[in-house]
Formats: sequence, structure tokens, C-alpha cells
Amino acid sequence: MRRAAPSSPVAAGLRPWWATAVVYEVYLRSFADSDGDGVGDIGGLRSRLDHLVDLGVDAIWVTPWYRSPMADGGYDVSDHCDIDPLFGTLQEADALLAEAHERGLRLVVDLVANHTSCEHPWFRAALAAGRGSAERERYLFRDGRGDGSEPPNDWISAFGGSAWTRVREPDGVAGQWYLHTFAPEQPDLDWTHAGVQDDMDAVLRFWLDRGVDGVRVDAAPAMAKAPGLPSAGHLPGAAFDSGGWVDSPQWDVEAVHDILRRWRRTADAYGGDRVFVVEAVVKGPERLSRYVRPDEMHTAFNFDYLRSPWDATAVRAVVDRTLAALAPVAAPATWVLSSHDETRHVTRFGRADTAAATMGFDELSAPADLDLGGRRARAAALLTLALPGGTYVYQGEELGLPEVEDLPDEVRQDPTWERSGRTARGRDGCRVPLPWSGARPPFGFGPDGTTPWLPQPSAWAACTVQAQLEDPGSVLQLYRAALRLRRSTSALHLEPLTWLDVGPGVLAFDRGAAFRCVVNLSSGPVPLPGHGRLLLASGPVLGTELPPDTAAWLDRA
Repeated sequence: MRRAAPSSPVAAGLRPWWATAVVYEVYLRSFADSDGDGVGDIGGLRSRLDHLVDLGVDAIWVTPWYRSPMADGGYDVSDHCDIDPLFGTLQEADALLAEAHERGLRLVVDLVANHTSCEHPWFRAALAAGRGSAERERYLFRDGRGDGSEPPNDWISAFGGSAWTRVREPDGVAGQWYLHTFAPEQPDLDWTHAGVQDDMDAVLRFWLDRGVDGVRVDAAPAMAKAPGLPSAGHLPGAAFDSGGWVDSPQWDVEAVHDILRRWRRTADAYGGDRVFVVEAVVKGPERLSRYVRPDEMHTAFNFDYLRSPWDATAVRAVVDRTLAALAPVAAPATWVLSSHDETRHVTRFGRADTAAATMGFDELSAPADLDLGGRRARAAALLTLALPGGTYVYQGEELGLPEVEDLPDEVRQDPTWERSGRTARGRDGCRVPLPWSGARPPFGFGPDGTTPWLPQPSAWAACTVQAQLEDPGSVLQLYRAALRLRRSTSALHLEPLTWLDVGPGVLAFDRGAAFRCVVNLSSGPVPLPGHGRLLLASGPVLGTELPPDTAAWLDRA
């Protein structure tokens, strides 16, 4: 067993651990499979903890592992206080937590609170009880418009189509409609209901009592709705655009902050630096900063940074707006390049349009230049890890994995595929199981002979952890070196960012007097003399010049 990672300035208690932590996202279904059923599980994660220690991350965020029919990969929860047998047991979750702590790793769980599964006992009771029942008050059941055959309003689903589905009443007639911001299998809870509030408080306490170090709150802006559920004024065929909406009655409604304050009071009673990270796709850093006010959440995912194009002006603008918006509420920034909901950035950076579409729902255009995307992704890693605040690393990012864009139609499982009439490929391409070792699938993801739930490309033989550990120039070795330096460099935990103007297409900044980061996003080389001694570069440095799409960390001491 590996020993706990060396102490960093954060671990030494100078700031809360989460203020500058590097958190590794484990999409559990695709991380490692211990029992050969083709699906990743807790046993697989436990067997690979040493990889995360050696990588140098501070914490693990595990995507939902609760009991679920898996209509949306576990984000449709039927029991928030038990582990789905597909992933393991509560006892295995406890063992994972203990083993992570022994290795110096913290564990953050994913709390899905806007909705449940349609198989949850609450929703099944609501269907059985019928119109006007107390059981239906936990959800958002409403009568349809007109003769009842039209949805109650014009709200739309994040996965395409209407956000309303009509039910058959217990007597068999067409009846009320229920709201689902996501898939029909994910009915929204009514967070004005006292029983919902109390029961979800109990869920939060259940996991805090087990010793988790934090909670990631899924889809937080959806949890409150405008009173009366008025129509939003969507045009026909409008897309779900939560990052662009202002004053939407179904998203980012003011009452959501009362829920978050309630949870913060609950967690604060536990002590021990428990962290809340909120997923809130809203319009700009200023709106996002409202979710991390001193009495609400601690940190929030930064989607504006994730979706920024590979352009120096655009990236600097996002960084400046983020830091300026968070300063008044004294919250740390977080920086994210990929997630289980987004096109992998190696592929995105290799396209003509390097910006990310919402939730990875981008159209397949010309094939990406993966060599170019890979160089930019390596440079983006050093840029991201040098910015002030915390960072999230999505599993496989440290291996330089690209999006799998040629999955057969018959294996796709993302609800958006069917909901969009098979026009939006959705998120399966970033969720293909990880390659660990060997020359052919399943590449050590599971026992030999395992068929992973999504097929792995044969070309991934060169991307395995095993292969990259043997290559000093691999993406994995770059991440390991960068995370070691980040952990030992106090300026990256304590010093603010100061921009330098060194020419168009180049980002350069200092963190204190000794550390400098230079990133060349231009089309030509830029000189390095005068910047300091080279500590680490994302690619080969030619003499005294930094090539295009390359980043460097420098020591000016």
C-alpha cells in the first residue's frame, strides 16, 4: 500500500484543503471493473487508488453510486441511502472511504437532489395515489392546458423536447402531467414541500455521518421554480440554454439559495472542513458567484473556462471575470477542462471551432486533428494547474484520451440520443472505460474476457497507464510531474496572479516573485530568455524559444 502523499501548504493547514485542491473525477461506471460484468465499480476503484496517489491528486469525486434503474447513468436515483448492486455495497463504500483516507485522499460524493428516479418509492406512490393526493405534492404534478392535452407550460428538457410527461391515472384515463427538467425517468421534486426538505436533509446527514469529506450538488439551479410555474416564452424548437438564460422561471430562481443555505448550516455543524461544490450552469461568473457566498456553497464548477476557445484573449477574459466575480464573496475559483458531460478537450482543441458546446452536444464535423489537440491539451493542463484556486481532473484526462466519436449507434446509452431523435450523439464518447494495461480490450479495465459497457478503441493500446509509465514524454508523466511541482510550490497555493504583457497570442503570469507560467497560443515561437529557469514544459522547447501550443513553468528565484 502506498503511503499518504507528502504534505502541501494546503495540507499543512495554511488554507482550507479545498481552496487549492486538485480533485479527480471518477465516473464510476468507466473507471475500473473488479467483477468482470463490464461496468466499473467500487472494488475497481479501490484496486486503483495507488494510481491516484502516484498521480498526486488531493481528493476523489465519485459520480452517483446509489440504487438506480440507470436511465441516466445513475443520476436517476431510487434510493439515496444505499449503493446500487451494480457498483457494490455500503460496506464496500465504507472500506473505500477508509482506504482513501489512509492514503491521504479525501472523498466527495455526488448528491442528486433536484429529482429522483421514476422508480423511487415516493414517485411510485404518487402515481398510485392519483390526482390531488398528498403523495403527489412531493413532485410537480399539474393539470394540462386547454382540455388537458397540452403541457402545463412551455418549459423544455435539458435532454430535448418538452419538460412535461403526461401520466395515466389509476383508473386508466389520461391525467396530469409531471415536470422533469432532464429525462422523463427523472421527475423533479417540489422543494417547497417540507417533507422533501426534511428527507433530503436526512440524506445529507447520512453521508456526512459516514465520514465523506464533501458533497457535489448536481444541477443546483434547477431545484427552485418560479411560483405558479409560468411559461418561459420559448420559441418553437428552442434549445435548453441554461448558460444563457436570464430570469428563467425554471432555472436559477432566487429561492434555490435558501436550500443551499439550509444545507450549509447542516454541514457546518459537522466541522472538519467538509466542502460543498455546486454544479451551476448559469449566465456568467457574476451569477455563479451568488452560489458561493459565505453562507452557501464553498466552490462551484467553472463552465465558462471549460467552454472557452483556445484563444489567448478569450481565456484571459474568462480568468479575469472569474477572479473579479469571486473576490467580493471571498470564494476560490475552480478550473475544469473536461467532465463526464463534456466532449474531451483533446478532441475539442483539435477542431476548427475549439469552444465547447453545452453538455458536449456538439455536432460531428470534420475529424479533429488529434496531434494538434493533444499539444494544446498538454499546454492547457499546465495553464490550468498554475491558476489560483482548485482544479478538477476528469478521469482519462491524465492519459490524453480523445473523445470516441465513432461509437456504434446500438451501444449509445445517453438519454439525449433517443430524446433528440438520434441527432445529438450526447456524452457517451467521453465515458468510454479507461485503458489500464495490455495490447487489446479490455485493456485491464476488467478481467481478461470482459466486454466493457462501451467499446474501447483498439488504438488505445498506446494510451494505457502501463504504456505511459514507460514513456518519459507521455501525458501521464507530464501530469505527475506537474502535480508534484504544484504540491511543493507554495506560490501556487498562496500567491495571487499577476499578468504580464509579452505579445499577442501569449498568456504569461506570475504567482509571486519566483514562479512564472508562459503559454504560447500563437502560431509562431516566442522567446523565453528573461523569464527564468525552465522547470517544466508541456512539449519540447527548442533552444531559447517556446513553440506554438506549448506552456512552460519557470523559476525566477
